[in-house]
Amino acid sequence: MPTLQEPVQVGDLKLKNRVVMAALTRTRAGTTHVPNELMAEYYAQRASGGLMFTEATMVDPQASAFIGEGGLYSPEHALGWKKVTDAVHAKGGLIQVQLWHPGRATHQDINNGVQPISSTPRAIRDSSTHTPTGKHAYPVPRALTTAEVPGIVEMFRQASLHAKAAGFDGVQMHGAHGYLLDQFLRDGANDRTDVYGGSLQNRARLLFDVIDAAIGVWGAGKVGLRISPLVGFNDMVDSNPRELVAYVAEQAQARKLGHFELRHDQWDRPEELELQKIARRAFRGALLLNGGFDGASGEAAVAEGRADAIVYGKWYLSNPDLPERIAKKAELNAFDPATFYAPGPEGYTDYPRLAA
Repeated sequence: MPTLQEPVQVGDLKLKNRVVMAALTRTRAGTTHVPNELMAEYYAQRASGGLMFTEATMVDPQASAFIGEGGLYSPEHALGWKKVTDAVHAKGGLIQVQLWHPGRATHQDINNGVQPISSTPRAIRDSSTHTPTGKHAYPVPRALTTAEVPGIVEMFRQASLHAKAAGFDGVQMHGAHGYLLDQFLRDGANDRTDVYGGSLQNRARLLFDVIDAAIGVWGAGKVGLRISPLVGFNDMVDSNPRELVAYVAEQAQARKLGHFELRHDQWDRPEELELQKIARRAFRGALLLNGGFDGASGEAAVAEGRADAIVYGKWYLSNPDLPERIAKKAELNAFDPATFYAPGPEGYTDYPRLAA
């Protein structure tokens, strides 16, 4: 039976172990969105895992959602990320960039007054977001016209090109958590009547147009996808998540994507376990599971063949040597939510490693 410490093939990449770091927004890039030396140190500290995904990374200069997240829409950003990839590779690690557009999950006050875009002209309900003047309700977005949608695909294609120049080991498309690709994918947000709405095939059209554009740059084995069919974050829902997972997994398999990541609210809920089975049947590449795993449950999922690798989130923030701690069943450092999005090294690069 495989273990978390054993190598695994993920698309074109040979991972040294099956512990993967999730895409985790940390807002240390500042208002230019250009990665810096501090970010390079942070990622390099965590290079002992099999693979890392960067924080959700902007493909559009007018689509910031967190003020200080990284971007990848210009050669300058690629040069900033090259500091990160060089530092990670020097430590023997692998890193892919997660490409992302927030869609309606942002605010015009942090985007030069530009109204957010979405599949729909409906705002996120019962929630608010941070702006320079405090927390405000999400604004009503502007629904993209049919003619505008190919421009979004081109943004992702250009970002994929910049990712190659930056020295990444591939790209992951963020189709989860109620951001733009997910706003088209799930019918709780997509009420369109054009070729990007209605049927599941139409709602998934933008997602796979973006993926096909990235494949054109990277080849399928270095392109992956993350979705979260049951995660309600950002006012999201879908009427038939089983059908959605089956279709998306089938399309991912048809393209022979490098990996398919299922992001769960909590991996062991019955409905989430069912989605894992559906994904495993339809997708024969590397299946990554993410959502509430600890060392023991991650080991079990890999040993039982339910996953090829496990994606860890918050515990990776506070434990730069997480793979070693899992292997030794060592105590984990507690994480401090107050420093998740704060500037500077505190709660970012100052967590201790295991004593030698």
